[in-house]
Amino acid sequence: MTVASENAMFAASLLEKAEKLIEHSRARGLMLVTAESCTGGLVAGLLTSIPGSSDVFERGFVTYSNRAKEDDLGVDAAILAAAGAVSAETARAMAEGALAHAQAQIALSVTGIAGPGGGSAAKPVGLVYFGCGSRGAVRVEERRFGDIGRTEVRLASVAVALDLLYAAVESFA
Repeated sequence: MTVASENAMFAASLLEKAEKLIEHSRARGLMLVTAESCTGGLVAGLLTSIPGSSDVFERGFVTYSNRAKEDDLGVDAAILAAAGAVSAETARAMAEGALAHAQAQIALSVTGIAGPGGGSAAKPVGLVYFGCGSRGAVRVEERRFGDIGRTEVRLASVAVALDLLYAAVESFA
């Protein structure tokens, strides 16, 4: 029986990606950490649904509020005040903070607006920023999924997160 058939919580395609990421990280001897806001821990939940993930998943931070981003990850309040929680600057600071507060080599952060409310002309529903990389080498990516529904934005973000983590593991020097 495969992990996908045992685990109805996540789609088979996400489980397969997660399994490959876990295997690839294990082969490279790397530990992962996540810092999640709009996904509310779904990336960590997916990774830990894979048997043996403790070999490579060090911890996950769910920092939904600005206070949690400051307290748990050390995100500077000035960044949050100037750029907002949903910004490239915050995504970078979250990933850097996760690396600073964990025993991992690769971090992934995600912050965005899943909806249905909370969007604006400048920051619409479906806007998500990802920070991913290693110490001194965190890249930030922006995705605009559109107003496709809260669950769909969150799950699309999880899929992007897995791809970013895989690429970061692949390129780790």
